[in-house]
Amino acid sequence: MLNPNQLHIFLVAAETLNFSRAAERLNLSQPSITQHIHLLEAHFNAPLFVRSGRKLTLSPTGVALLPLARQIVSLSLRTDEVMDALRGEVHGELRIVCTTSPGKYLLPVLLANFMRLYPHVHAVCEVYPRAMAMQRLEQGGVHFIFSSAIEKMDRNIELSKFISDPVVLIAPFQHPWAHRGEIAPEELLGSRFILREETSGTYRVVCSGLAQFGINIHNLQNILTVGNSEAIAIAVQQGVGVGFVSSQVYENMVAGKVAKVTVTGLELHQDVFLIRDRLQPYGSLQSAFWEFVLAGGAERNPDSARY
Repeated sequence: MLNPNQLHIFLVAAETLNFSRAAERLNLSQPSITQHIHLLEAHFNAPLFVRSGRKLTLSPTGVALLPLARQIVSLSLRTDEVMDALRGEVHGELRIVCTTSPGKYLLPVLLANFMRLYPHVHAVCEVYPRAMAMQRLEQGGVHFIFSSAIEKMDRNIELSKFISDPVVLIAPFQHPWAHRGEIAPEELLGSRFILREETSGTYRVVCSGLAQFGINIHNLQNILTVGNSEAIAIAVQQGVGVGFVSSQVYENMVAGKVAKVTVTGLELHQDVFLIRDRLQPYGSLQSAFWEFVLAGGAERNPDSARY
């Protein structure tokens, strides 16, 4: 008979394609991981992985087993959660992917508050690009995504607004704008910018906001493009140029180290959503987390009573 625990080990090994990393994630020894995989291979009488030099890949049998193992493990967890829910308990593993800087700073607070209410919950948080995060959600690899709006969403994907985070302009203290505090929109064309990549939520928010003043973002003097807002904050602090970042990045990284500059009439906000797939078999844990976030879990008093 198939062992759901062994299938869970197989799933982690298939995700990492590295038995050492799988062992670290599962808090097991590497020989234990290898043994469980060998037992599964003996059960199916076929290899699940193919090793070529130092590279590990899934065999055709492993590829075929992957979606089935996800379903079996998910159903096993769901069964335990339902039985626990009947006793008024909530526990299990919560898997979340975050794609935005605001989410990365607020998610630890949110989870800390949630896990004070439900101390038997174990959370796994990962950071992926938006497209990869959606793929993980649709494959059942994660329960939720924190992200800005997703384009071309399947009708089974459900969004709930988490926060609306201001996007602010920051400049080095030695920059002329730092001493003035407020500038006109057209002055943006006269400075050196560090910008996010065009697919990022921050870039799209800035692009849309500038367009209201007839400013094409491509007309800004872009001297550096980076893959995250934290890199913009560091580059601005080093005097490379100016840039737009999430207020969460500003407050948590460079407040007091760079100047925040107001652009007359320009108000930018990046909406962050909690996203789930309605087709996933959510248990009491996932339902409790969804309701917790919708109730303003990031702002809740962590010592308040369970609702």
